[in-house]
Formats: sequence, structure tokens, C-alpha cells
Amino acid sequence: MRYEEFTIEGRNAVLEAYRAGRPIDRLFLQDGCQDGPVMSISREAKKRNTPVKYVTKERLDQLSETGKHQGVIAYAAAYEYAEVEDLLAAARQKGEDPFLILLDNIEDPHNLGAIIRTANLAGAHGVIIPKNRAAGLTATVAKTSAGAINFTPVARVTNLAKTMEDLKKEGLWFVCADMDGTQMYRLNLKGPIGLVIGSEGEGVGRLVREKCDMIASIPMKGDIDSLNASVAAGILAYEIVRQRLG
Repeated sequence: MRYEEFTIEGRNAVLEAYRAGRPIDRLFLQDGCQDGPVMSISREAKKRNTPVKYVTKERLDQLSETGKHQGVIAYAAAYEYAEVEDLLAAARQKGEDPFLILLDNIEDPHNLGAIIRTANLAGAHGVIIPKNRAAGLTATVAKTSAGAINFTPVARVTNLAKTMEDLKKEGLWFVCADMDGTQMYRLNLKGPIGLVIGSEGEGVGRLVREKCDMIASIPMKGDIDSLNASVAAGILAYEIVRQRLG
């Protein structure tokens, strides 16, 4: 299902969109900006016959949704959400055990974008988000993901807990992050796995937590008791990577 046209902002995000083969309808570049990344974007636009318009920085500021356009704004059809089955199919295609990241109550688009970026770099086969009380795929998410949104599928589901039940039938185990859990280094995080991350304020909701097979805590030595959600996702994702490589 497609949604309305939206902006892709920032040099890296636009360049990665081109490299991923996303159709770009229109491209706006800051007049007089001719550095390396902008020239690369210009070449990609020419190869794909994208209409390019050179405008002032003030005009780009008006068009920008993120406020951090870096002199580049592209217009494209909105990103499509994947189906959960697409994520499992991606794992099968690579001959790997499924590794999914599920997000509960993540409403900050910057956190969502950063987690999608981590998911891509850690080799996760996709991200699952709920339809309600959650950030969706917006221009801010696309920019924060640094282009990873073009390569890492994101599925949106009505009921996260029910989706976890269905995925358990496919052999997945689930681990969620919570400061009261077992230290992550003591857990077996190998095999088909879903990593569940909740918001900084509320954490993972009760119904979703009850579906988890393991509760993992991240060792912390400082004076505060919580991590940014995207940082927690990165730490746990790479513990999964470490165990898979071991």
C-alpha cells in the first residue's frame, strides 16, 4: 500500500535512495552547491532522467520537513511497508536464521530511523512496528536511517503480541530489553530470534513482555538508569551478532 508523496532529505539519504533504485519524481538542489556528494547526486539524477531544479537555501528551508536538508531535497512516492512474511523470506533467501527487531511504543521518528540503520548494519532481516502509538515511515525516519530504509524492510502490524505468537510457530524466540532482566551476556541469543525494544519512558508493554521468552538487561555503571531506545537496540543487536559469529 502506498501513501502520499513525501520528501527524502539530506545528501546521504537521497544518494542511497538512488542507489537502491527508488523512483525519484523531482529533485531540488541548492543553487551554487557543487561539492562531491552533490555532484554524485546530480549524476544519478541525470542517469535516471529526474527533473532537477536549483533553488535558494531559503526555498529549501521552506520545503524541508526535517530542517536538515544539507542542500538536497528529493520527492518520491512514500515508502511501502513490507509484510511479515517478506522478512522471513529475506532470511530464507540468505540461508540464515531469522533475526527481527520489534518495536513497542517507539514514537520518536529519530529513534525509529536510528534503529532501522542499526538493523541494517547488524544484518537483521527487518523491523516490525505496530500501527498504533508508533512512529511510521516519514521523511525524518528516512533521513535518520542514513539510507538504510531503502534496504531494510519494515512491516507494520495491528497487534504486536499476536504477531509474536505467529512468529513463534515459525520457530522464533523473543528477547526484550529491561533493566530487571538477566544480564545479556548470560543469555543464549543464537538461532531464530526477535529482539523487542520498548520506549525509554514506558518500556515494553505488559502484553508484549509476556510473549517474550527472555528478558535481557544491559550492564550499566553510571548514575542514570536508562538508555536511549536506539542505543539499547544497538547494544543488544550486536550482542546477537557476536553470538552468531562465535
